[in-house]
Amino acid sequence: MGTRAATYELQVRRLCLVCEYVEYVWEPPETDEIGTPCSRCRAPTERVAIVERRRVRRGQNSHAAALGRLGGLKGGPARASKLSARRRRAIARAAARVRWNRPDSDEKR
Repeated sequence: MGTRAATYELQVRRLCLVCEYVEYVWEPPETDEIGTPCSRCRAPTERVAIVERRRVRRGQNSHAAALGRLGGLKGGPARASKLSARRRRAIARAAARVRWNRPDSDEKR
């Protein structure tokens, strides 16, 4: 297995050159200092300050994700068809109990 490369994002303070609106946005370090449009008037903004820097992992390989999804789409129905209705119901109840953090229906609060 290879090591995933890490990239960085910057939280910057941007000032609109027209309406002087100040906003904080996350952007890659290679973004131009002037150019990102203002969220209010769509005019160019200027990077005034860098507030924070965070490390971000690279995204997933879309082809590998699609292959994994194909297997998941086949595997779930195949497993369900092999289980009895009683077993599927028991699994669903256990999942709901954990999800909602409820005690068994036999137990009184």
